[in-house]
Amino acid sequence: MSTLLWQPTEEQINTTHLTQFRQQANEKWGTTLTNYNDLYQWSVDEIEQFWQTLWEYGGIIAETQGDDILIDGDKMPGAQWFPQARLNFAENLLRPREDENETVILFRGEDKVKYSLTYRELYNQVSRLAQALRAAGVTTGDRVVGYLPNLPETVVAMLATTSIGAIWSSCSPDFRVRGVVDRFGQIMPKVMLSADGYHYNGKEYSSLDLLPEIIEQMPSIEHLILIPYIDKECTARGLPRATLLDDFIAPYLSKEIQFEQLPFNHPLYVMYSSGTTGVPKCIVHGAGGTLLQQLKEHLLHTNVQKGDNVFYFTTCGWMMWNWLVAALAAEATLVLFDGSPFYPTGNVLFDYAAEEKIDIFGTSAKFIDSVNKAGLKPIESHDLSSVRAILSTGSPLVPESFDFVYSSIKKEVQLSSISGGTDIVSCFALGNPVLPVWRGELQCRGLGMKVEVFDDEGQPVTGEKGELVCTRPFPCMPIYFWNDKDNEKYNAAYFERFDNIWCHGDYVELTEHHGLVIHGRSDAVLNPGGVRIGTAEIYRQVEQLEEVIESLVIGQDWQDDVRVVLFVHLREGVSLNEELTKKIKQQIRQNTTQRHVPAKVVQVTDIPRTKSGKIVELAVRHIVHGREVKNKEALANPQALEQYQNIAALQS
Repeated sequence: MSTLLWQPTEEQINTTHLTQFRQQANEKWGTTLTNYNDLYQWSVDEIEQFWQTLWEYGGIIAETQGDDILIDGDKMPGAQWFPQARLNFAENLLRPREDENETVILFRGEDKVKYSLTYRELYNQVSRLAQALRAAGVTTGDRVVGYLPNLPETVVAMLATTSIGAIWSSCSPDFRVRGVVDRFGQIMPKVMLSADGYHYNGKEYSSLDLLPEIIEQMPSIEHLILIPYIDKECTARGLPRATLLDDFIAPYLSKEIQFEQLPFNHPLYVMYSSGTTGVPKCIVHGAGGTLLQQLKEHLLHTNVQKGDNVFYFTTCGWMMWNWLVAALAAEATLVLFDGSPFYPTGNVLFDYAAEEKIDIFGTSAKFIDSVNKAGLKPIESHDLSSVRAILSTGSPLVPESFDFVYSSIKKEVQLSSISGGTDIVSCFALGNPVLPVWRGELQCRGLGMKVEVFDDEGQPVTGEKGELVCTRPFPCMPIYFWNDKDNEKYNAAYFERFDNIWCHGDYVELTEHHGLVIHGRSDAVLNPGGVRIGTAEIYRQVEQLEEVIESLVIGQDWQDDVRVVLFVHLREGVSLNEELTKKIKQQIRQNTTQRHVPAKVVQVTDIPRTKSGKIVELAVRHIVHGREVKNKEALANPQALEQYQNIAALQS
């Protein structure tokens, strides 16, 4: 039985967007929805009514909506949402505010640089850059890309691009040449914006020496726009086709922005799969579906109110950046941070939250675990009274991390473990301000998302582990993959397992509270003796041990079966010996089953992970089996893979 950790008060429930939305749905459709379960069931049974009501509640700005909400609603893929609608994504994020001097972006860099933008300043900067892009020949459907840190200028560039109807794509500046070209090179951008470098963990990293080679390998780029960041005095001299941002926009004064009115499914973003086993897939998301879905998540599931300070620790290469900036549509203030969350100490983000009175604080499960292992207790050192919700994603948040948040960060807070992905630029399961928080569980399935758990025979189950599927269409499905003939890669990615049903690739469990528990990625599921085991079940046990910083587990093909191999990264000064190996196995055996116990435990000094912080079991499995990892550029620490090659202990 799960433990109840937090419950909203009646007063809190009554003042949420979710309650107001439920009441609006009752009035509009004559329903008697009395609680969230009623609302959820209606939202997946009457999906047209739900998304139409959300359109109205969210105040979507559009030239027209049209009478049709959904055509071919029995086809997945193939369903068409709001086919007559015409709108502009940027216009909805730049919706007018009562006070034009209201701060809408707060920024802090690791180098202690701080600045902010008001609504008027943001609007003016977007206006000038949009004019400059148009004058440079950028038009609807062209690609504009950002090789940028998480700066206010990055938000400006995205809004200016999408106001024209051009397509935005970004990656973080810690990618090297190959990683950038593997992504942007596929979509042939016309313009690239880049900073001169970035700060991380007390060091400066210049991008200037990489840019000539990047530009040389992408001849489609006609303009490189350089943003001085680490050196305000830097110039564009010596860089091909380059102009400083200030010089690029200098000829243009701010004026009313011309927002191109475009179809609901007009391409908005190109995003990328992790690419750890090959060239990244280019996932194209539509403007209308992204806007509706992310506005739903901000308003209804996160309860973002006008003027709230919304923070998420993310780079521009992770979908959480795209999710965060959509909070502008809820008339919130974006709180941006660029740098290491542990420089100079693990308190830097809590300092920021206290000083800027952050309302919504978003981070990763790994960060929460690292704060715990560092022995920090923000509940004793920081005034976090403004924080009413803490969001976590990137990997499953283990039950012990739930305990840590409530014991050592804040007692009265809604802790929302959320899960979805780049594939839908949003969530399948996430938080809920009117429901309790149960230890180890994601609070609920997202409204309008008919999420079920299928067993191996494709039958829905509750209280059992299985595949996360979505059995009815939803507006934020990718509109296509770039250069994907006949949608072959698209169909293979989501619809190969079950016909006409989205199979997401997560191994999960639907609980008695209608919440979800994530047990890991399906492609990383272990299968010793034919029994499926989620990797998260093992991580949870191993990483409770004081000696272990983090771990990675794979299944190794061995003697016509699969054996479990556990790699452990230990604290400084700790070595893996027979006693510690026995302790690790005992911890797993006592709290799971004998089948979870690894056949081999191997000490390593680093765990390979993507630039968004996700560990890469599949890449390690390839290395162990002697297969090539084709795209190491996708990793934050590709050198870590070397120590997984030809391990003697795994040859016997």
